[in-house]
Amino acid sequence: MPPSSDSPVILQVLPSLVTGGVERGTVEIAQAIAEAEATSLVASAGGPLVRPIERAGGRHFTLKLTTKNPFGIWRNAVALEALIREQHVSLVHARSRAPAWSAWLACQRTGVPFVTTYHGAYGEELPFKRRYNDVMARGRIVIAASRYVADLVMERHGVPAERIRVIPRGVDPAVFDPSTINGGRIARLAEAWRLPDGVRPVVLPGRLTSWKGHAVLLEAIARLGRSDVMAVLVGAHQGRHRYARYLAQLATRLGIAEQVRLVGECDDMPAAFCLADVVVHASTRPEAFGRVVIEAQAMGRPVIASDLGGPVETVRHGETGWRVRPGDPDALAAAIGVALDLAPEARLALGERARASVPTVRAMQDATLDVYETVLRAG
Repeated sequence: MPPSSDSPVILQVLPSLVTGGVERGTVEIAQAIAEAEATSLVASAGGPLVRPIERAGGRHFTLKLTTKNPFGIWRNAVALEALIREQHVSLVHARSRAPAWSAWLACQRTGVPFVTTYHGAYGEELPFKRRYNDVMARGRIVIAASRYVADLVMERHGVPAERIRVIPRGVDPAVFDPSTINGGRIARLAEAWRLPDGVRPVVLPGRLTSWKGHAVLLEAIARLGRSDVMAVLVGAHQGRHRYARYLAQLATRLGIAEQVRLVGECDDMPAAFCLADVVVHASTRPEAFGRVVIEAQAMGRPVIASDLGGPVETVRHGETGWRVRPGDPDALAAAIGVALDLAPEARLALGERARASVPTVRAMQDATLDVYETVLRAG
């Protein structure tokens, strides 16, 4: 967006600023808006990422946007309408369903353009869910994180292709750069995770929920039959203590308890990827994008991903990683074996191809600013 004396005011809305891909993307776009000399506003219930928003040049407004209660959504619509009018907002960008309903209502009342990012392959198990999800398809332009999501939006909601922009999430190549990771950072993680010398870590990043495929990886490690391999499950349990116990019991039943580590959250994922001999994405249902996949690729690591959803578009089988049938521990075990047995030069070449292929934060920021400019120029 070119700067002008009448620079636009962009408001992003989301439930909170705690952690996750949606939240990090909000910070990255807030920074891009400010760098374009426009006014960057964010409304959410708050959280640790408020400070990065402010450091990036944005302003944060605290509203209880986590509520899914219809009355709460209505109250938030009133609050957002007031905010839009007081701050002379030019465009609202909604990133999650409950706050999107409030934002859409506020935009209807104020006439301000409404843009959405359709972040996930939202479930439709209950009869009302498609209606609830529908708000994410009401943007003048709907941003989709992958071609998979774009096709889903067209199929489910009848949105024409000309109203959809595919903008993949990106990585910051300066942050995810293997040449910047010193041995001390890697050693710190290896010690914290109790990894013996000489093991080959196979890392699965992802919160502890069953569809992320942790059990599939444990079954694969058992089938692989190599004592030098360590499965490292990196991610918060988010209160799912029963599932964490199930995974520990499964590892014991499979006879690989000493080859499994559940390490919780990690505050240094670039180092975690460097520590990994192989990074696995084992989700058993489609993901809209799969950010950890491109982060691992940016670090030049061999990546094995489930052959469904967004990773199909970011992992070229046999060139920048491998794709395997989801939920198939035998196929996953075979791919892990191939990755571990790569000759050093082949491993390096694969890593270089993978790093060169990943979308960047800058490309994502520029494409999103172009969406804003397109909508604002259309009036």
